[in-house]
Amino acid sequence: MQVESLINARWVIPVEPGHPVRDQHSIAIENGRIHAILPTAEAREQFTAARTVDLPRHALIPGLVNAHTHAAMSLFRGLADDLPLMDWLQNHIWPAESKWAHEEFIADGTRLAVAEMLRGGTTCFNDMYFFPDITARVAAEAGIRSVIGLILIDYPSAWAEDTDGYLSKAVEVHDSLRNEPLVSTSFAPHAPYSVSDAPLQRMLVLANELELPVHMHVHETDDEIRQGMEAHGSRPLERLNRLGLLGPSLAAVHMTHLSDAEIASVAESGASVVHCPESNLKLASGFCPVQRLLGAGVNVALGTDGAASNNDLDMLSEMRTAALLGKGVAGDPSALPAETVLRMATLNGARALGLAEQTGSLLEGKIADISAIDLGQPQTQPVYNPVSQIVYAAGREQVSDVWVAGQRLVSNSRVNCMDVQGITLNAARWGQRIGQD
Repeated sequence: MQVESLINARWVIPVEPGHPVRDQHSIAIENGRIHAILPTAEAREQFTAARTVDLPRHALIPGLVNAHTHAAMSLFRGLADDLPLMDWLQNHIWPAESKWAHEEFIADGTRLAVAEMLRGGTTCFNDMYFFPDITARVAAEAGIRSVIGLILIDYPSAWAEDTDGYLSKAVEVHDSLRNEPLVSTSFAPHAPYSVSDAPLQRMLVLANELELPVHMHVHETDDEIRQGMEAHGSRPLERLNRLGLLGPSLAAVHMTHLSDAEIASVAESGASVVHCPESNLKLASGFCPVQRLLGAGVNVALGTDGAASNNDLDMLSEMRTAALLGKGVAGDPSALPAETVLRMATLNGARALGLAEQTGSLLEGKIADISAIDLGQPQTQPVYNPVSQIVYAAGREQVSDVWVAGQRLVSNSRVNCMDVQGITLNAARWGQRIGQD
């Protein structure tokens, strides 16, 4: 049988529960989807491919899902390091955004972020930032899968003057992207402390009408919780529950300060949590109780946050940090095993974004979003367990090939769908302009 592509690898790691790691297996791709996963010897007999890729030292994993980003903020990478969150936001990032965050900045910053993410094995990202239409266009042009956050905040910006403007533009952007196969949308209210009740209630009506998920920073710091108590007489999560936002469509980002009752409430609601361990550590925001959330049955995904607070978009690094931090917070070396963390970075992320039927695991019939990691390097030898090597030892420089919807966007460690050299030089020019401000 003729197929578009045949990838022959040492290991195929489906991630899907009940599907073990497969040794010396191949993936056949047809019409952008996984047509078959089978032993390589059988694949060579059954299929003739227009393109065959042999990866004898590599593990194939589902493309990584970065479940929380501010992509264009890659141009603010390193601008204001080593500061508490609210000082960082109010005195540095928000003033910089007010001056620089216009259409050209968004386009160039998103290109920089997408190039970095593809090179690191990320095939899907969930974004929250101004000018979401620009972010969507850049992502679609590059060929990466994206969930574009329709931003909502009480404050004026270059994107919208007020909450009426944010909501009307959200609907316009959503409608304009309906026919983009790699792009979906979500509502993205910034945080409980920056969006008041009335806009949240109007947004929820629209989200229900359009059947869109909601993506929001929640319980990121103690200060946020204190502000919530002072302004609303309740903790932010309780307020969101009262407004009807706590439910299966909510992806709550950070969640570093949670009581046992709140964990139970999140589990009962069906909401997802997006864990951003490196950003939380850098900003000293607190520790997400990941093991307790997982134990309660909560779907926990993984994100990098923006490069301005991380300072990278490296999901392999995020996995290792999540695994190690999770053990330390739980006081249990068996907490967050490698298989769980890889699932957080793939299938759980897809579930949080409403994409689990399409991507997040390697199964026949799913879209062929795939990353290949070379485990033949000294730092990942010998290999007793390929999943453990990926989580605890591999670096993003070992990602050699990346496919999105069957299209090979990275080959032999080279991003071939973007002008990476031009993007890098342009980012340096932005750095000179912003640094002189």
